Amino acid sequence: MFKPLELAIGLRYTRAKRRTHFISFISLASMLGIALGVVALITTISVMNGFEKELRARILGMVSHATIAGAGEALRDWPKAVAIAERDPRVLGAAPYVERESLLSGYNNIGALLRGVDPALEPKVSEIGEVMQAGSLDDLKPGAFGIVLGIELAQYLGADVGDAVTVLVPESRSTPMGIVPQMKRFTVVGVFKAGMQEYDLQLAVIHLADAQKLLRMGEGVSGVRLKLDDMDTAWQVARDLADKMGEFYRVRDWSRDHANFFRAIKMEKSVMFVILSLIVAVAAFNLVSSLIMLVTDKQSDIAILRTLGMTPRSVMGVFVVQGSIIGVVGIVLGLIGGVLLTTNLHLVVAGLERLLGFEVMPSDIYYITGVPTDMRGDDILTIAIVAFVLCMVATIYPAWRASRTDPATALRYE
Repeated sequence: MFKPLELAIGLRYTRAKRRTHFISFISLASMLGIALGVVALITTISVMNGFEKELRARILGMVSHATIAGAGEALRDWPKAVAIAERDPRVLGAAPYVERESLLSGYNNIGALLRGVDPALEPKVSEIGEVMQAGSLDDLKPGAFGIVLGIELAQYLGADVGDAVTVLVPESRSTPMGIVPQMKRFTVVGVFKAGMQEYDLQLAVIHLADAQKLLRMGEGVSGVRLKLDDMDTAWQVARDLADKMGEFYRVRDWSRDHANFFRAIKMEKSVMFVILSLIVAVAAFNLVSSLIMLVTDKQSDIAILRTLGMTPRSVMGVFVVQGSIIGVVGIVLGLIGGVLLTTNLHLVVAGLERLLGFEVMPSDIYYITGVPTDMRGDDILTIAIVAFVLCMVATIYPAWRASRTDPATALRYE
């Protein structure tokens, strides 16, 4: 089978035994270094993706993908907003809500976000009903003034199902005693655990009608929460729906509410990618030294090829081929090792925990137990391309040096 001359000689040099075993050792070290770097990159990036996915799922399980609120203090025509939203095929669910900062009083006092919801519609936009630890969201009845607390909030207040807590909101009312703040005693009917302190310690849920009465909003609500089929299009969908309603509305989406958090995760992922890429870069430097020593070892062979008519460009191609083969083999080994390690990382972590006698992420300290992973094809492709480019760059100088070999000088003492 016909092969280009550069490829044929490069493959032969790769398979041939070295006169100096040290050169073979450096080539092997370069190959293993590249493989190790690729394994570390794939595993680390997949773990960071896993944590990001887990945190995003927990956050979006308690908040909506997008919200549409009125320009004033309350949205009066919210049934119209819900009807328009549900006609959009991109919207999976829509539900009204009322939100206001409040002070809860039980065994202790603590500030919390008070959210009024419709128990019949809330499952369409959040997963709070699926994370109940006691009671049920359906236990919220209009006029009964029941309340559902986050598990840490309930513990701080010293309240359990059936206990009473006092809710004070920043609304005032006139009485014979003067102006006093609006407050009401609620009965705890449920406790939820979202796995995020932001909600477990700072969120209390009541019935929509009770919230409207407590805050004197009449039939108005704070806005409409939306759940979409593609959360990455939340801003555009919310804007489109607001335009259809024909009035001025305030629109927010989940990415804006948690922009700094997810931006920090993205930045950390990028920095880790750059840092771990240095492992591949170090292996590429080993590849440079390996090829330079090989060029020195093959001086007479290069000179003979030049006298037979091989051009400097072809000589350069021979060593580019050899360096590329070493790099490609290292990358392939790294890809295989990285995929296998990431796929079985939970087993590796469990084995280390048994061996060392401690938990990597104890459930009593961390909200996320275990080490989640999310291996993505585009990340693997990017890692492979970056590693290959570094290997190709590493071959340029040794190959160029080989192409500058003077046949007369190299064969003078042969």
